[in-house]
Amino acid sequence: MMDSSFQHILPSKVEIQQFPRFQNLPKQAIHVIQNLEQCEAIRAELEQVSIFGFDSESKPTFQVGEVSTGPHLIQLASVEQAYLFQMSPPIWSFLAPFLANPDQLKVGFGLKNDTHLFRKKGFELKGVVELSKCFASFGLTNPVGIKNAIALLFRLNFPKSKKVSTSNWARKVLTPEQVDYAAADAYAALLVFEELRRLERLPKDISKELEKTTKPCRHEKL
Repeated sequence: MMDSSFQHILPSKVEIQQFPRFQNLPKQAIHVIQNLEQCEAIRAELEQVSIFGFDSESKPTFQVGEVSTGPHLIQLASVEQAYLFQMSPPIWSFLAPFLANPDQLKVGFGLKNDTHLFRKKGFELKGVVELSKCFASFGLTNPVGIKNAIALLFRLNFPKSKKVSTSNWARKVLTPEQVDYAAADAYAALLVFEELRRLERLPKDISKELEKTTKPCRHEKL
């Protein structure tokens, strides 16, 4: 991990390409959830998590006027596990209490559209932390994306595939590339949050919310 005295500037695209590649969770720690039985099997695990890395994916729309039917995938991650929920009415009902629980923080990047899509589905997201706006203490007033955040905090290259991001997230069986991409987005968001927390650079309003949570998680692999 970087020392808190590092220069508070974003690395260039060229510099980022030279950084070591971000290491995602191992495959055995990434769980694709497709039915209610699988949900119930992890209920106790989810209830113990106070801070989730969070993201969602939707099948892209390409035609003018086409309305998104997503989210089709919801990702929740702890520092040890990632859960990818392929959405259906029973799974929506299962996740609703977790999504609406303000005491279980959901941290991620670019969550404004997620909140909009969830509301259209009749679900409210509470306890959401938009990480892109948490870098003001670094002198960065514009939103910071996940790739730049990982580069700034960890000096790692977080690859983002446009081909995968715009793939069909509503498909019944996700590809290995989709599974890896989706898990990494949620997992990396959590690591960014925890590093900002360790460096005491989270906005004050978020820090107050953290008084309700456990101590910062540490991840020794970075």
